[in-house]
Amino acid sequence: MSNRRQTKTVYVRDIPIGGGHPIVIQTMTTTKTKNVEETVRQINTLATAGAKIVRLAIFNKADAMAIKEIKQQVTVPLVADIHFSYQYALMCIENGIDKIRINPGNIGSDENVKKVVDACKARNIPIRIGVNGGSLEKNIKAEYGVSPEGMLASAKYHVELLEKFDFHDIIISLKSSHVDIAVEAYRLASEAFDYPLHLGITEAGTKFGGTIKSAVGLGILLYEGIGDTIRVSLSTDPIEEVKVAKELLSVLGLYKKPRLISCPTCGRLQYNMFPLVDKVEQYLETKDYDITVAVMGCAVNGPGEASAADIGIAGGKNEGLIFVDGTIKRKVKAEEMYDELIKEIERKVQKES
Repeated sequence: MSNRRQTKTVYVRDIPIGGGHPIVIQTMTTTKTKNVEETVRQINTLATAGAKIVRLAIFNKADAMAIKEIKQQVTVPLVADIHFSYQYALMCIENGIDKIRINPGNIGSDENVKKVVDACKARNIPIRIGVNGGSLEKNIKAEYGVSPEGMLASAKYHVELLEKFDFHDIIISLKSSHVDIAVEAYRLASEAFDYPLHLGITEAGTKFGGTIKSAVGLGILLYEGIGDTIRVSLSTDPIEEVKVAKELLSVLGLYKKPRLISCPTCGRLQYNMFPLVDKVEQYLETKDYDITVAVMGCAVNGPGEASAADIGIAGGKNEGLIFVDGTIKRKVKAEEMYDELIKEIERKVQKES
């Protein structure tokens, strides 16, 4: 991977974004924010899954007023997603929000922008400028069309508006549903700004299609060293966004989580491997072990791949071989493969802790 682009550090409460710090995973609730109990439940579930920051939609006054009560029941920093109403932003700030996401140009006059900026400055609250390719300003769209250059021009306009009031705790996103436009927009922004960049492919799609689109777009940028925090946008339960983000960062060596190697299978397979792989993956999703586990299908490549992992199992007819640190540990019956593999994983983790 390329070296990370150096940006300034901006704190969202106690979480640093940029400045070479670990890339922060974010997501967004799907609840009505004013429904406090339901929103708190989802936030805490997302935090347990690995989200470090969670964003909330602020649609009306009730949503803004709910922030105070929600904050008392969660541990992760919260972001208020504001459109058009500077008053809602001020309410959220008053009620303890940790970060504001706005387009400064769409909340009214410069005087209104200054009110939000002053309130954020007084409480050390950062602002994310959220540029979206689908909603560029009319004058910018007329000049540039929907293009990376137009998105950069929009970002510059909003940044200059905040900087005019001596505000510099800024994070920038330039999202598009088109991978090529988003990638180039972020490349341009990484050259133009030293502020942290929030990566995302907006309206990416379903759990399947959106995961692929996000992996391509975000993977390119992360591989080039661009990006300080990410949100994977999927039309599904937001916990899936967190899972995909963790896996994407892990593949690129930017997040520590258990790694699973598994065989694609072929006609040589002699046991019911797919349920075993699924169960092992579900187990590993709940752990933070720095370990590589292999579940392999047959004796051709299986033992070699399994022995290359920290722990692995290669299945055969009615049985499997468990490998630990490259050495065959023991043979187990087919019906015992999952339980015995988990025992070995936990034994090894405990031994090395």
